[in-house]
Amino acid sequence: MEKLVPFTSGDLAKATNHRSGEIKFGEKIQIVPKDADIAEFLQICTAKYVLFGIPEDIGVRANFGRPGTASAWASCIPSIANIQHNRFCKGGQLLILGHLDVEMEMQQVQELDFHNIDDRFRLSQLVESIDKEVSHIIFHIVKAGKIPIVIGGGHNNAYGNIKGTALAKGKAINAINIDAHSDFRILEGRHSGNGFSYAYEEGFLKKYFVFGLHENYTSKNVLDIIKKMDGRVRFNTYDEIAIRGDKNFASELSAAVKFVGTDSFGIEIDLDSIPNIASSAMTISGFSVEQVRQFVNFFGKHENASYLHICEGAPDLDSDKKGHLIGKLIGYLVTDFLKANSSLA
Repeated sequence: MEKLVPFTSGDLAKATNHRSGEIKFGEKIQIVPKDADIAEFLQICTAKYVLFGIPEDIGVRANFGRPGTASAWASCIPSIANIQHNRFCKGGQLLILGHLDVEMEMQQVQELDFHNIDDRFRLSQLVESIDKEVSHIIFHIVKAGKIPIVIGGGHNNAYGNIKGTALAKGKAINAINIDAHSDFRILEGRHSGNGFSYAYEEGFLKKYFVFGLHENYTSKNVLDIIKKMDGRVRFNTYDEIAIRGDKNFASELSAAVKFVGTDSFGIEIDLDSIPNIASSAMTISGFSVEQVRQFVNFFGKHENASYLHICEGAPDLDSDKKGHLIGKLIGYLVTDFLKANSSLA
């Protein structure tokens, strides 16, 4: 794990605002001790959940998106550190591992243009190199019997989450993704729009359900591809649930979990499914924050839930100077998952 930047006690102290009479998450969260072997410590630490950040937007750039997702990791840490440690949720359940070192790669992409074929190839190469590092780290977390909670970054990192988990478990896994887009596009070189299709093609993803696709932004080609794979890839649309009322939100949650819950599965949360959340593909119409939180709670309490990935939030793109609210939203989703999943113990 050479590309991992470990989270330190100093980082945690800096992020935590101490207050008399209160106990914050930051006072209870675990970290890897200095000079400890990370893989060995993961095996022995008492925390069940491991928080890991990927502060990049290279996959987004490679997909014609607006850069900015690299800022979500730094934004969420103070929000998580200052959550109250109480009987509803305990900070000691969580280990903050650190983040992937992508500083060099991020510097390299500053002058690259996806419209240039040579630059496009280079962007895809950089995404592939990140894939390898992400899958390696996720493999070690899952192999240690822990559950990763991954903060992106772009949705390209779904590939590394799926591959790393599948390798650790020795078999392909399933995934449920609440998203305005399928991210199941053609294999044209790695970017944020084809993480699931690459994972599927390479045998790491067995069954995939896309929850809440936006009909206006899903191509005929993608719909045709999914139709041919009905036994392994399914979806519903936001429009048929929330606009036309053809389907019911709660019933669709149940239908989706019957599809993916037969085996280990990852929970993928794309923040562009929520209106007015700054992201590379920001929307004005979509599921509410409360519905997405319900989604995390519903799938998080399933015994086969194997990881949580929250991605595509871009605080740097928030024009209202309220980027910290994305960090707060991520904090809510993380604790919703902790509360739901820890109830299984």
